[in-house]
Amino acid sequence: MARWGSTFPLIGVLVGCLATAGAASAQTDPLEIMDRVDQLMRGDSSRGVAIMEVVTENWEREITMEMWSLGTDYSLVRVEAPAREAGTATLMADENIWNYLPKVDRTIKIPSSMMGGAWMGSHFTNDDLVRESQLTEDYDIEVAFEGDRDGSDLWEFRLTPKPEAAVIWGHLEFEVRQGDYMPLRARYYDEDGELVRTMAYSEFTEFGGRLVPAVMDMRPTDKPGERTTVRYEELEFDIGLDESFFSLRMLQSRR
Repeated sequence: MARWGSTFPLIGVLVGCLATAGAASAQTDPLEIMDRVDQLMRGDSSRGVAIMEVVTENWEREITMEMWSLGTDYSLVRVEAPAREAGTATLMADENIWNYLPKVDRTIKIPSSMMGGAWMGSHFTNDDLVRESQLTEDYDIEVAFEGDRDGSDLWEFRLTPKPEAAVIWGHLEFEVRQGDYMPLRARYYDEDGELVRTMAYSEFTEFGGRLVPAVMDMRPTDKPGERTTVRYEELEFDIGLDESFFSLRMLQSRR
């Protein structure tokens, strides 16, 4: 999963390093701001434990995950609980994603035709894990708002796809708190300008000497009763991982 995260890989879903400065404010450099946010959230490498709760109209599930990340191109997520799903894992390396299913001892590379599918039954997609790390390449950015809103000083950035970008969103909006560079909200719009889903960040907590949002809540607009909520239980940064850790062998490991 900017990676703000992908996090723990899901931070990739949250945001990424944003691109060019917008004409709306010559004093505000979005690249500098989002680089700082990215470093606060991710570090050079990270390890975390999180609980993901998925609520849909017909069912609910909760899974505990351990995850590792390196830069914006490598992440590994392994399910620890419930027991019936323990060992199920997802590996992202560069722009490729593999899933490991321990019950049948099978590793599956996700084809492009399945990138829009739900990741682990959540309201995140496989494409989220890859595309959100390419915001600087796929989107232009401008400062849409800067100042006080609801008692909080913040920046709001609007991302518009570049003409050649192969993306599904019409545009995106991200809010960042000015005082401490904490992400507050991300909104995703379709090509008709209709809001599709909203990610909210809350319960700002110190992990590994860094202040980060301990809770991320994704809600689809057309299904108001549904949500995916990720809550960090542990999070540490700069733990000395290298690319060799993110291998198919580690994907299949039950360590």
